Amino acid sequence: MSFVLRVAEKPGHLISAMRAVVAEAEPNQPIHNVMTMEQRLANTTTSRRLNTILLGSFAGVALVLAVVGIYGVMSYAVTQRRREIGVRMALGAQKSEVLGLIMHGGLRLTLLGIVLGLAGAFAVTRYLSNLLYSVKVTDPVTFLGVAVALTGVALLACWIPARRAARVDPMVALRVE
Repeated sequence: MSFVLRVAEKPGHLISAMRAVVAEAEPNQPIHNVMTMEQRLANTTTSRRLNTILLGSFAGVALVLAVVGIYGVMSYAVTQRRREIGVRMALGAQKSEVLGLIMHGGLRLTLLGIVLGLAGAFAVTRYLSNLLYSVKVTDPVTFLGVAVALTGVALLACWIPARRAARVDPMVALRVE
């Protein structure tokens, strides 16, 4: 049997008064597990909160891994194409064109990854529906926000190697090999 009281004051102050009223009405009735609604709500949502924190932590680690991976791939691609970039710049390519070339390649791969990731996310949403609280399974704001955030982070991860590629001295790049 549960008994719920709604009070205007602090509920902690009324616990002893409530015990006295119940003892007066039924002296043999034991009273246990007395708690405020905040405590009860916290007890019922603890496992969901833990799951959400773990899922958020894994998402953060995945974001860091994605950034490091994109940066690594783009940096490696710039290093491998250093001679080509040097030839392009020797033939008159502007720094902005080289920057755009590298950024375009990285952005194309990023958008492909985002499309595949969104498709995968839509596929597994029904399995994650019990972890969500006050959010629809296919919340467009969440999906759009994640896609925009990943695109922004990927652009930054591509921009650093692209900036390095735009600063390549054609004579040095052509002399290397």
